Amino acid sequence: MATIESMTELLVDQLKDIYDAENRLTKAIPKLSKKAANEELRSALDEHLQETEEHVSRLEQAFKMLGEKAKSKPCAGMRGIIDEGSEHVGESYEDDDLRDAVIIGSAQRVEHYEIAAYGTAIAHARLLQHDDVVDLLEQTLEEEKAADKKLTEIAESAVNIDATEGGQMEDEMPQRRSSRRRQASGRQRATAASSSRSNGRGRGRR
Repeated sequence: MATIESMTELLVDQLKDIYDAENRLTKAIPKLSKKAANEELRSALDEHLQETEEHVSRLEQAFKMLGEKAKSKPCAGMRGIIDEGSEHVGESYEDDDLRDAVIIGSAQRVEHYEIAAYGTAIAHARLLQHDDVVDLLEQTLEEEKAADKKLTEIAESAVNIDATEGGQMEDEMPQRRSSRRRQASGRQRATAASSSRSNGRGRGRR
């Protein structure tokens, strides 16, 4: 195993790890999308697949900016998350909504891993004053955060509700199911608005 002797070498090593992770995801995401029953979830996964392909391209640009060849280093962390997700999603479920809930959980584990990895790489690139690399990686980091937020919204407004009440809701009228989803969505918006007002008052006091 080669010795890492500088922060620049550490940054390149981290990018190799992330590069492998992103490439693995271009193969893993379509499998999750194929298993998803919820149309909004499937659409979100397909959209993030396109973003992931762009993330790979950005990493290749970052390597070039650093004068390095784009190269992967096996990412054991992402490999483990993907393998665990595949195992859980492949289990037998009484209801498709339950599987969708598992898909969301698996996808969010991926996002949280990537958010941490990109955050660290950005901090090191900023320290080394590679502002061009920082800009590239920050674009990806924001997309990872947005994808995680989108998955949470889908879970809380539809999938988790249906998974929890699956047996009871099968006998309900479609209008009533829709009403429950709107109520959940309304609660989310109210919470977000309350948080925004609180933050605004906090800034005013400072």
